[in-house]
Amino acid sequence: MKKNIFAILLITLSGLVAFGQDDYKKAEFFVGYSNGQVDNSNFRYNDSGSFRDIGPPSFHGFNVAGVYNFSRYIGLKGDVSGTYNSNEFSFPIIQAGGTATVAGKNRNSLYNVVGGVQIKDNSDDRRFKPFAHGMVGAGFARRDTDASCAPTALCSGIFLPTRNRDTGFAGVVGGGIDVKVSDRIDLRAFQIDYNPIRFSDVLDHNVRISVGIVFK
Repeated sequence: MKKNIFAILLITLSGLVAFGQDDYKKAEFFVGYSNGQVDNSNFRYNDSGSFRDIGPPSFHGFNVAGVYNFSRYIGLKGDVSGTYNSNEFSFPIIQAGGTATVAGKNRNSLYNVVGGVQIKDNSDDRRFKPFAHGMVGAGFARRDTDASCAPTALCSGIFLPTRNRDTGFAGVVGGGIDVKVSDRIDLRAFQIDYNPIRFSDVLDHNVRISVGIVFK
């Protein structure tokens, strides 16, 4: 009888322990490639805006993020991304004495540092894991233009090079899908985000696309 009671207690205790264990990972870390389709108004190449439309809006870089899951479905997320673009340009400027040519290269960088909430079913049993997130924080834009003007006699009043730095309020709203590869690794098949940033009185509308690996 005592042996039977002991066996029943042991089975009950084992069940309670198993019931109390989490079936999801408490934390995850994402690292991957990011492509930014960047609003050109972020990247005026001098204060007058005369170089505003030079260069393609496609930026390339990285995206890293960490999540602490408070429950199976909700986690606190921090996210950092940096994307870069550079291109050469050449265009004429008509002056009183003739036509001058401005030529050079611009280097642009756009960073986001944001935090917020992620919603995802983090169950260890799920193979496909759609997720959504909403975050707010800061955006940082850097615009460096190195250029020359010729002939020099016709280049009066053209101010080169330029170095501009802007900081603004940023948001990231979007989501994607993760695919389970192993108990500790997921593949982020895609992530698409709307990334508005307000620099001064201008609201820029950017799109961020990321792929990579999730470590759990």
